[in-house]
Amino acid sequence: MDIKLIAIDLDGTLLNSRKGLSEYNRETLISCIQKGIHIVPCTGRTVDGIPDEVKEIPGIRYAITTNGAVVEDMKENTVIDTRLLSCDLALKILRFVDPYHVMYDPYIDRRGISEARFMDRLSEFVLTPELQKLVHNTRDVYPDIIEFVEMTNKPVEKINLFFGDMEERAKLRAELDKRSDIIVTSSISNNLEINALGATKGDGILRLASHLGISPGQTMGIGDGENDFSMILKAGVGVAMKNGSKELIEAADYVTGTNDEDGVASVIRKLVLGMKL
Repeated sequence: MDIKLIAIDLDGTLLNSRKGLSEYNRETLISCIQKGIHIVPCTGRTVDGIPDEVKEIPGIRYAITTNGAVVEDMKENTVIDTRLLSCDLALKILRFVDPYHVMYDPYIDRRGISEARFMDRLSEFVLTPELQKLVHNTRDVYPDIIEFVEMTNKPVEKINLFFGDMEERAKLRAELDKRSDIIVTSSISNNLEINALGATKGDGILRLASHLGISPGQTMGIGDGENDFSMILKAGVGVAMKNGSKELIEAADYVTGTNDEDGVASVIRKLVLGMKL
């Protein structure tokens, strides 16, 4: 396959269940880079949330973050393209979700914004120890989230919601899905992610490919979650992890092994590098 850009989700895809990068996956990414193929982390995280072991691989330069809200050049520390929630719209959403039993955090300037009342009770929102560590490393704590957003008056990359009660999650999702001014997706079973219109991983891949002079047909997207659905459909080649959702697997061009079986390396070696497994 003539693939010039491979966009790869992190959690549940490139990273294993311990949130680590295997040596086999790492070596495979390096082999791609040596052949001039762009390896692009494509994640719901901010750029600050991309693990150093991924960012520090020589040749990984571009990233699609917060579900496609931001396309950035990490080498030059510049933003190529954005699709952000306006401050006013973000405040409307935050005030709407506040009465629910939910942990919410908007992402502004690459950082999550949280409060002590959430950070002190992470386990209540069914966060695994690995996810709790990630949250602590990527959130800044302020006395009041909504007041902070009002004060900064800046656009918001994404609003993330964590739930301890799945009935509450279903109820709030049904209400949010009625809106026509936002995109609602999910990356794990107990969260929801709210983005601006146009902020999808699939659109992010196409915008970055255009910036680099790469045709859509020369792109590959690999993922496992609901928020990966758009890139599975819009990339030239869409690959689902075996641990992905049934709907994602059915929509994909190819299915590879799980994130604990180095599924990313396996499919790249077979389809892109033409290497024996």
